[in-house]
Amino acid sequence: MVNETQLFDEWPERYDQWFLTPIGKLIKEIEGKCKNDLLDPRPGEKILDAGCGTGIFTLDFLTKGPNIVGLDISNQMLKCAVKKTADYPFFKIQGDMLSLPFMDDSFDKSVSITALEFIADAKSAIDELFRVTRPGGYVVITTLNSLSPWATRRKVKTQEGLKHILENAFFRSPHQLLTYS
Repeated sequence: MVNETQLFDEWPERYDQWFLTPIGKLIKEIEGKCKNDLLDPRPGEKILDAGCGTGIFTLDFLTKGPNIVGLDISNQMLKCAVKKTADYPFFKIQGDMLSLPFMDDSFDKSVSITALEFIADAKSAIDELFRVTRPGGYVVITTLNSLSPWATRRKVKTQEGLKHILENAFFRSPHQLLTYS
């Protein structure tokens, strides 16, 4: 059995390759714009990217001038993120979103993109993001909606026995996420 810190260690290249497919490029473009608009990264801000993965979206944020701390449970994902962000103020930390290794109010903003799917106790992870974000700052969280066709397709593939990173994911509805606040 693979422990949770190794869960993603085999996926960095496959993850990045997916964003080079036609649908991956489209998703990256549309979601990237939405995430940048929501996060609104600004020069000099200190931003936590919790579950930064390979830095695919982190790099977009960095081009706007903030300082970003990228946290991920996977050392292999972080290695890819470091390579991508070498020309920017990016600081990596291997850690768990359920126990963020930062003091209260450490960041101007926090973001987490497609990471809650891998955490059973999403409320605690969200509470941690708010804990480390200063008053007046904000938290942006994106997750695969349980009501979306993506979640349905992933569930069907899992039932068919196809191995995929999302086979043990927790898909939540917007209503479920609102109950965490």
